[in-house]
Amino acid sequence: MSVAIIHPEDVHPSLWRASQLAQGGMRTIDTGYAALSAELPGGGWPLGALVDLLIQQPGVGEMRLLRPALVALAKRPLALVQPPHFVNAPAFAYLGVPLEQLFQVRAPKTADALWSAEQILRAGTCGALLLWASHVPTASLRRLHLAAQSSETLFVMMRPLTTAEGASPALLRLAVRPQGEGISVEIVKRRGPTRAEPVSIPLQPSPVLFSRHARISRRQTVPARIGSVPAEVVA
Repeated sequence: MSVAIIHPEDVHPSLWRASQLAQGGMRTIDTGYAALSAELPGGGWPLGALVDLLIQQPGVGEMRLLRPALVALAKRPLALVQPPHFVNAPAFAYLGVPLEQLFQVRAPKTADALWSAEQILRAGTCGALLLWASHVPTASLRRLHLAAQSSETLFVMMRPLTTAEGASPALLRLAVRPQGEGISVEIVKRRGPTRAEPVSIPLQPSPVLFSRHARISRRQTVPARIGSVPAEVVA
């Protein structure tokens, strides 16, 4: 008597074996780097979910890592919330990211930046949202992840490497370190088996993307209300 083999995806598209990468029901966009995409569930960056990008310090190559996805998603606005410095417009143009689609939100407090990010996700109008934050309460991470699920937005949080030991609702967590002529990407968390070895990704040199002294193409200050505190929006 033969026994029928039941595959997890036959029971529900969101199920997968621990030895396999999750596939069913995932909305993704290609990373632009074949070696990395092959290691991610769905073959790319997940959309409508929280992604943790854990970095030693800003400027180790995280923006060049995201560049192919940002260019592909630039038919809709690209939001930068609380970046480390001002956007260097010529550098982004050099990488092929259209300046007319970039806008920057700078808030006086972390809580205000988190509130702004949540509203952007709930609006669902942005192709990508990049948020820089150091200390984020777990409850806030859950709120942001929940807000992201109602969107088709690539939502990436840039956080310190030290937060890798803490819990996070993020579907994907990657630790990025400089390495030779590129970066080393360690998969801290993914929907699938663990990977002991990091993925090495060569990167082309690029100009400085964020600078304290950068000049932007055009600037307008809009009183975007964050609770009772006005935030500066730079386009």
